[in-house]
Amino acid sequence: MKKLLTITFLISSLCSNSVLAFDMGNVKLINPLDSNSAIFTPNQPTYSVKRGSLTRNSVKNQYKIAMDKFMQSNVRSSYQDFKILIENVMPSDYVYMKLTQEMASIGFFSLAELSMSKIQDDEISGLLEEDVKNYYFPNSKLTHKDQMYLAEIYSNIMYNDQSREATGELLKQTSLLTESDYANYLAAFGSMKNGDIKQAEKSIDTAIDKNPQNINYKRLKAEIHSQTNKPKDGVKYLNDLSSSDIKTVIFDRELHSSQQYILYKAAKNDYLKKYHLAYYYYDENELNKSLRVLQTAISGKKSINKDVFALSAKVYYDMKEFEKAQDCALKAIDIEPGNPEALIVLGNIELRNKNLKNAETYFKKASSKDKTYTANIKLAQIYQTQNNIKKAKEIYSKILKVSSKAYEAYYEMALLENDRKEAYLKKTVAINPDYENGWLELTKMEIDRGVYDKALDYLSVAKYIDENNYKYYYYNGLILKNKGLTEEAKKSFEMSLNINPEFEPAKEELKI
Repeated sequence: MKKLLTITFLISSLCSNSVLAFDMGNVKLINPLDSNSAIFTPNQPTYSVKRGSLTRNSVKNQYKIAMDKFMQSNVRSSYQDFKILIENVMPSDYVYMKLTQEMASIGFFSLAELSMSKIQDDEISGLLEEDVKNYYFPNSKLTHKDQMYLAEIYSNIMYNDQSREATGELLKQTSLLTESDYANYLAAFGSMKNGDIKQAEKSIDTAIDKNPQNINYKRLKAEIHSQTNKPKDGVKYLNDLSSSDIKTVIFDRELHSSQQYILYKAAKNDYLKKYHLAYYYYDENELNKSLRVLQTAISGKKSINKDVFALSAKVYYDMKEFEKAQDCALKAIDIEPGNPEALIVLGNIELRNKNLKNAETYFKKASSKDKTYTANIKLAQIYQTQNNIKKAKEIYSKILKVSSKAYEAYYEMALLENDRKEAYLKKTVAINPDYENGWLELTKMEIDRGVYDKALDYLSVAKYIDENNYKYYYYNGLILKNKGLTEEAKKSFEMSLNINPEFEPAKEELKI
């Protein structure tokens, strides 16, 4: 199973600009939003558990404590710890958005609602909130008592050696199963995990009948059927998992990863099985695992090999092994000249080498088959660098007419249309809250306006996403400079240049 649970909070030290510090007596807890590698075991339903850590002088992290308690089925105490965390973190819409998603994913729906209620900017949060509700939320509201009971059931199914007992107990709760779609979902999940596919099918059908909009229920149904003696039924149910029902890139990726896992479970051909498993790992950003699987997936059939080579090219490119990426991409297009994934990789390599003409040729070839619109966005970016703004805007406009999730197109339009800049940028980070460039540009916009506290709020989010971005330190330096903190600003500009020695704006600030 693709992940039911995605825990994305790691707690570590931030600089003095952190917006996630809160005091509990003499203990100061810090909670930035980082993530570790996903954990995956191909032989059973798997979930990415990205754990907390200890920081500074062995101070225990509040989030880690709460999650450890949940995993040990101490759900009531866990609930209270999470509630303290939500109520005491310094306000940050990005943090509340993450907490909303995480609480819903483990069945603490009232805490998800609490976190959601603290969000201030609906323009940024609205799409994610909608996705969280459509993906996780039950149709029938649970009492606090039932929520705690079901959280304990889930914890025992997921983390403890009591899956069969917990599922058996839940199936006896006739009244709860009659009322609650989520209870039936957990019964289906536990039954599938225990190998009782008939009961799993029955329970998930009941859950979907009660809540036909819930995407997570449909996803589980597809996986249940992929584990029957007719695994193609699982593939058929994938048609119900339409990305058109999803508003954000975060849940789009979640869905695509689930689909690849289900296709892996359903495939009978060994090479296709490996290909989908490798793609699952790729979606989970487990690049080394993806590559290891791909290296065993070459077959005697060219029709399969071209997909393996194209995915290998993407993996190598993301690993910054550009020669290997180019080699695999060329092998893919040798088999299928119009393979969009391989052509995009080749175009990106040419862009890195500043061969704009060659890059343009590759992206044009890819654009007709590229359903992600990546090739067209890259083409428009090339035209921007050539100062052909009219042509670039035409491409972005066409993309935005047919794609509601093309966050990069919104971002680029924000750079080109100053009168609509803020609206476009907020749309960008609403679709993809983890898109660092969007937050950095929002930071720049507020610096230009002279609203430095707001700029710092946006900049702090960018640091959660990537604390080694040279632009972060540059904008941090501008804010410090405008607050009169000259020496601190200088150190920040120097850090920007340490990361990117060719960054001219930082050189100008340092008069280099």
